[in-house]
Amino acid sequence: MTIPLQALFAAIHQIQDERDLKSQIVPKIGEYFAAKRSGIFFFDTLQEMLGERLPWGNSPLEKTLDVAFSIERNPVARYLVERHAPVHEALVTSPKVWTTICPRPDHWHVMAGPIVSRGKLVGVVGCTRDRSMPAFDSQNLSDLSAICLHLSAWTATTRAPQRSLESDRLTPRELQIARLVALGRTNAEIGSELWITENSVKQALKRMFRKLEVSSRAEMVAQLSASTNNYLASV
Repeated sequence: MTIPLQALFAAIHQIQDERDLKSQIVPKIGEYFAAKRSGIFFFDTLQEMLGERLPWGNSPLEKTLDVAFSIERNPVARYLVERHAPVHEALVTSPKVWTTICPRPDHWHVMAGPIVSRGKLVGVVGCTRDRSMPAFDSQNLSDLSAICLHLSAWTATTRAPQRSLESDRLTPRELQIARLVALGRTNAEIGSELWITENSVKQALKRMFRKLEVSSRAEMVAQLSASTNNYLASV
């Protein structure tokens, strides 16, 4: 554990958006817990991502997430949903059963904690270790609980308002597209940056225009910009 816990708390509250959260905070969490893998997942973002992957069939990522977030198949996920408290696999199942649920060698030990906003479970922070590494223990759970408290506060005060001020009518993916439009990107450039087809961008823009009741890219950007300015003026 090379990163002081208080420094990790401070770093969380300096983050401006979800991209920075994943690029800057996730590695720190992984280092703190000496994890093989670590991640932060918000359910609405996952739904967007999987929705775009479905036309390509059942990818390995989809299969992994199907198990990871299934409360019927995964006792770790069920514990999170029912208790909103950090958990590791040894608390809820035996090693033999766990290997049948998640046979990945780099997920031999798993620890997960809840991200809660307005009383609802909206995301998960997770760490894994392989078989050669020690299991997660009660001190790890205690520290993860503190980290989850700060992540939940960040979500409630930073991530959620950012969504509502730009428009509750737009999905996370549509907001990404809108920001790239505001930067002057073409449909092809947006598709390339977000790993979706140019036609997907066109169809998304049509939906966004209908939702915002606008008829052009410039009008959409102006409306979202005004929404942002109105929010900032009120705080």
